[in-house]
Amino acid sequence: MSSIKDLNSLSQIIKDEINKVEKKIDTSNVGQVISVGDCIATVFGLDKAMYGELILFPGPSYGMVMNIEEDNIGVALFGDDITIKEGDLCQRTMNVVSVPVGDALLGRVVNALGQPIDGKGKIDSNIFRPVEMMAPSIMDRESVTEPLETGIKVIDAMIPIGKGQRELIIGDRQTGKTAIAIDTIINQKGKDVICIYCSIGQKNSSLAQIVNKLKQFDALKYTVVVSANASQSSPMIYLAPYSATSIAEYWMRQGKDVLIVYDDLSKHAVAYRTLLLLLRRSPGREAYPGDIFYLHSRLLERSCKLNDELKGGSITALPIVETQAGDISAYIPTNIISITDGQLFLNTDMFNAGQRPAIDSSLSVSRVGSAAQTKIMKKESKNLRMQLANYHEMLDFSRFGSDLDKTTQKILTHGAILLEVLKQKQYMPLSMAQEIIDIFVAQSGELDSIDPLKVHSFLKLLSIYINAHCPEIYENISNKKVFSDEDKSKVINILNNIKVAKITDDLTDEVL
Repeated sequence: MSSIKDLNSLSQIIKDEINKVEKKIDTSNVGQVISVGDCIATVFGLDKAMYGELILFPGPSYGMVMNIEEDNIGVALFGDDITIKEGDLCQRTMNVVSVPVGDALLGRVVNALGQPIDGKGKIDSNIFRPVEMMAPSIMDRESVTEPLETGIKVIDAMIPIGKGQRELIIGDRQTGKTAIAIDTIINQKGKDVICIYCSIGQKNSSLAQIVNKLKQFDALKYTVVVSANASQSSPMIYLAPYSATSIAEYWMRQGKDVLIVYDDLSKHAVAYRTLLLLLRRSPGREAYPGDIFYLHSRLLERSCKLNDELKGGSITALPIVETQAGDISAYIPTNIISITDGQLFLNTDMFNAGQRPAIDSSLSVSRVGSAAQTKIMKKESKNLRMQLANYHEMLDFSRFGSDLDKTTQKILTHGAILLEVLKQKQYMPLSMAQEIIDIFVAQSGELDSIDPLKVHSFLKLLSIYINAHCPEIYENISNKKVFSDEDKSKVINILNNIKVAKITDDLTDEVL
């Protein structure tokens, strides 16, 4: 009997000790790593963790809660997972993942967590914003009416972009998508627009070239570069565009205009798919997770034009998407087309034929349209798209017959000149006044008698002469927003004088 009593008392002692131990361990705020690999940690405990919360691991190392299941938590790790092993304890920070924001970031290159990677030292900012924020409501927004000038003739004339718009840049690999975005950033110099370039899954060498070009054109001082390169983990690539948008939102809430480029969201979708498969979520359509649409919609909906009560700031988004063999109807492209306010489609055949930028006006559209154009540009470019469509139709028709009447020949000649005028070299954005004069001259038919190869020489000479002898024409367009009939007559007379002078190639080269 005594032995049974002893066993019962011993059992009670053990139970009491177990209860004491269980009370000491608070699984609501502390967890234990069950498994780790591929920058994903599965954690037991953390019962009260929030989705998107920052978790502290030994090292110190950090991660973000991405999966909340009944008996474990899935955490996406930032950086290396070498220092974390099974059995390690981790704890909640009670904070969601945030990034530093403010003027201290201008001119800097940072990673997806807002940490500097340009070797220029610490970023002196004590203001932080969560990477995930609710998009402004409909009542907080107002219509897009103010143009964001790209300095690219074909865009500003036919597919205008407004401040607060989301315009997709889409096309095959190596067709000049990034070039359009970088030219647009360079063109914001002196226009009081802050720019953010978000590099997603790009090579370090490509990013270095872009940063050097921004420095060369004095554009880095009003630009922030957020980078998650191809060698980084999928959680960092996933986080980069959200961090970039939070940085942009700080200035938007201050009443400023911001331009943000996501280069590119195809790689972002791939990183997200990788991340969620590692977290053992079920894949959805075409091997992408079912929430891929929500991934990009909640990102791009944060770009808008705020109303005057909220200081009237704006974020203009230029997401870039890469297509395969021009397939614009693929899953990711159609997703983002349905979210954005239009697209600039870059045609591979046009690019290979030497048309730069290779924007296909028949497949490109701006749903904001002429609301984002100045009255003067709207007036001068209203027939441009129709003339180009007419040219392409006649060009296709002319392939079936050898004998062309004079009307068809005239349309083909005029269309070829229009295409030549719309060609533009990279890193050479134009002022609105230059664009309007070039488009006016091209549509007037005065260049139709010139060899297409000499068109740009004549336009350059025209610009030099106007700057030297009639600068009031540019001033009237830029400041007064007026292009009078008198100024138009002056431009035509100058052009005719240049043509009459019969300038040779050698003399043209000398003047230029």
